[in-house]
Amino acid sequence: MNILQAEHHRLYCAEPAQLFTPDGQVRALVLELAGPPDWAALSTVWRGVQSELELPAPAIAVNGVDGYQLWFSLVSPVEASLAGVFLEGLRTRYLADVALRRVRLWPAPDAAAPGGWRHTTLVPALQDSTQRWSAFLASDLAAIFEEEPWLDLTPSAEAQASLLTGLQSIKPATFQRALEMLRLVEPAPTPSEAPQASMPLAIEAREPRAFLLEVMNHPGVPLHLRIEAAKALLPYAKDGGA
Repeated sequence: MNILQAEHHRLYCAEPAQLFTPDGQVRALVLELAGPPDWAALSTVWRGVQSELELPAPAIAVNGVDGYQLWFSLVSPVEASLAGVFLEGLRTRYLADVALRRVRLWPAPDAAAPGGWRHTTLVPALQDSTQRWSAFLASDLAAIFEEEPWLDLTPSAEAQASLLTGLQSIKPATFQRALEMLRLVEPAPTPSEAPQASMPLAIEAREPRAFLLEVMNHPGVPLHLRIEAAKALLPYAKDGGA
């Protein structure tokens, strides 16, 4: 395992070069803005998650085709459905004025993929459609890639690793707090609250269908997120499971 592979494994991978765990969970959450790339817009997310949500800085990347990406790392893997809820919350908070077609959230629901979800490609990677490379970037250089969001030459593994070395993963309690601040879940009740108090959204749900059903039916979740959960449940419905 070289230095870049070690950084990938520390931040994003359950196994070498694998973004899903064997049971379909993820540590890597990716928000992509493309068509056209726009660092000025995406930088509001990069800055906002640090200053407002108090999250560690996500990695910045160009996708090698048409846009920028922010790579968020979690200490503990979560269900792909919960990853999608978090990323959609970031989109609505920071990119509400950006056309939906320009924003891609990874992992993404895909009925044809194993487990019903697919992920983007680990950075850096040569893109078949352009024959150019995706790559991680330093924040002070991100803006210069707006017209050409790629590298023409193979990125140095050592240089890419050095951009990841200082990054930290989001701890479970910090992730929970960010969800609450994004108003995607209700704050957990304090011990002094009565048992019959309003039930918080169970973000610890381990089975994706159960979690999606709870999101879809929870009155405290924004309508657009409930609609997205319903869409993600379609593969289960086809299998007779919802």
